[in-house]
Amino acid sequence: MGNDAERYRRFLDGDDNGLIELIDEYHEGITLYLNSIVNNISLAEDIMQDTFVTLAIKKPAFRGRSSFKTWLFTIARNRAFDHLRKSSKFSDLSLDDDPDLPDITDTEKEFFKEEQRSELYRAMKRLNPDYYQVLYLMYFEDLNASDIARIMHKAKRQVNDLIFRARKSLKNELERRGFVYERY
Repeated sequence: MGNDAERYRRFLDGDDNGLIELIDEYHEGITLYLNSIVNNISLAEDIMQDTFVTLAIKKPAFRGRSSFKTWLFTIARNRAFDHLRKSSKFSDLSLDDDPDLPDITDTEKEFFKEEQRSELYRAMKRLNPDYYQVLYLMYFEDLNASDIARIMHKAKRQVNDLIFRARKSLKNELERRGFVYERY
């Protein structure tokens, strides 16, 4: 995605359209990813906006050590955890906890028009938050394990283990909901 890095470079050189193009490209994906962290779509939208404000005001340097997308999602994740620390609402959920998950919002429904993707997304929302995050980044943002490891601040091996456990958990959740799939 050298194109995205080029858009950011154009913005840094004074072309505001570069940032606008990045916002158009990533605002939905970042919002949905942040929702997996904060479990509140309105708050996720606020943090997404804060992420782009950070780019606009602080203009952090993109050094190219990862893809631009990985770098941007890492900034968004860090902003989310900063917000959670400041609001002191950060708490670890036990695997035994059954959080009352809200229904998919209108914004998310528009994004997931295809029924199977909607079913997959709903099943993923019921998983452990780390499982949800790793699967979302892999399936919906098309990131590989190395990029996911950078975003989540984990070792690649930890991410691969998370992916394995998350897929198994997702399969069980889908089967529990009566989802039928074909093996290929």
